[in-house]
Amino acid sequence: MTLERSVIWALRTALVILFLLLVMLQTLSFPGQFAHLAEESPEQASLRWPLTALAAFWLLCVQVVVVCTWRLLGLVARDDIFSHRAFPWVDAIIAAIGAAWIVLVGVFVAVGVNADDPGAPVVLFLAVVLGAVVGMLMVVMRALLRRALTLRTELDGVI
Repeated sequence: MTLERSVIWALRTALVILFLLLVMLQTLSFPGQFAHLAEESPEQASLRWPLTALAAFWLLCVQVVVVCTWRLLGLVARDDIFSHRAFPWVDAIIAAIGAAWIVLVGVFVAVGVNADDPGAPVVLFLAVVLGAVVGMLMVVMRALLRRALTLRTELDGVI
């Protein structure tokens, strides 16, 4: 087994574990945590379902990225990553990051307007900037993929 195949196998194993953990968080941990919050702090009970929905949405976005990464690894394993078949998966990753980022900006604005302590808005601002950087990095990676595909097509035409 080559090093590349070993790394792909290890990464796929990690993706399966990550996906299972995300499902557990999405279905058990966060809903249970927010239900407990509502029981312990009745004044914050109204936040139970919005927080549960937010957590489920963001975890779903991460799950989309995991599935798309799995599919891209399959293209790498078949030496087919520089093909048009890679673009829908990269586009889905960009869309998931963009959707999560837009909701995060909304949460940042809502928390920032109502905050009396700067801690949460600063952390959320950091998350917004980090999300923007990751999203823009994926757009650049997509452009690099397109350029590599163009160069490969030109090279195949020469050969």
